[in-house]
Amino acid sequence: MTRFMIAVMLAAVALASAATVQGAAAQTSRDWITGFPREQILVKAWPDGRKVAVCFVFYVEVWGKDHGPNFRPDMTDRKPDVVDEAFRQYAIEWGVQRVGRLFKEQDAPLSIALNAQFPEQHPGIWKEFRALVPKAPIVAHGLNNSTEMLPLDKGLEAQTAYVRQTLDRIEKSTGVRSTGWSSPSVFPNAETFPATAAAGIRYTLDGMDSDVLSRLDTPGGKLVMVPYPAVTVDMGQYLSRFREPIDLERFWIDYIGELAREAEKDPNRPATVVAIGIHPFVVGTPAGAASLRRVLEAIKTMKPVWITDVEAVVTAAAR
Repeated sequence: MTRFMIAVMLAAVALASAATVQGAAAQTSRDWITGFPREQILVKAWPDGRKVAVCFVFYVEVWGKDHGPNFRPDMTDRKPDVVDEAFRQYAIEWGVQRVGRLFKEQDAPLSIALNAQFPEQHPGIWKEFRALVPKAPIVAHGLNNSTEMLPLDKGLEAQTAYVRQTLDRIEKSTGVRSTGWSSPSVFPNAETFPATAAAGIRYTLDGMDSDVLSRLDTPGGKLVMVPYPAVTVDMGQYLSRFREPIDLERFWIDYIGELAREAEKDPNRPATVVAIGIHPFVVGTPAGAASLRRVLEAIKTMKPVWITDVEAVVTAAAR
């Protein structure tokens, strides 16, 4: 066999391998929750050549008396449950504004996941907070986080109506028609995805299983899924795994730092995204805000990292 023939064969093998890789990357899989076609959106780089998009999503929520997260579960049978009610009330009256001030001082983008009832029930707090972060996109987060959640047992039409009601009430209170969705209490089902798409939602934070964007093809329309990993959400770590803000500080820096290291080591890897859920119970305390400030300061020094908001990520991917 001549050298020329060997070279031709090797080139053919290389082209076949490249085609196989490209074909695998472009393949549409089936989403494990819905069964609908789902395709990865592979972005080479974010603006300015950044490779890791980091979005902090701040959850501004209401629950109602005797509902909501409990700081001391052993006290929930007390009437009144002064400790747990105060834990929740502090987050609303002091934590929300503290986080707003922090992101304004740091000149860092923020995304807001908003219960429709929050600005209705706390208009003064909402007005003060919104003035601190006026450009933050509002992600619709249902009516409230306890007693009026998605009607998961009532079918697709009922869920679509619930989403539209949420969007209408948020728009009435804030002037913003949300195009993003995050299910209240992180509790969707397979019908939630086509319901949100049918109601006009473009992207969702209900996808928690990826490092890259993907597009879900639902009967209600296409829906971009922004990665929202369960492990990065402060509430689960704080209340269920008993991690303090200073523990989360190290965890978030390590999580984002490793994504940045992977990007620098292999520039051909697709650009990644992580939406980090934060809550006023955790980062709205003085200690929590101090830890979050150090996180923001640390990741600003990481060259591959783009601190942004969820709508900017979806818009950049579309380009």
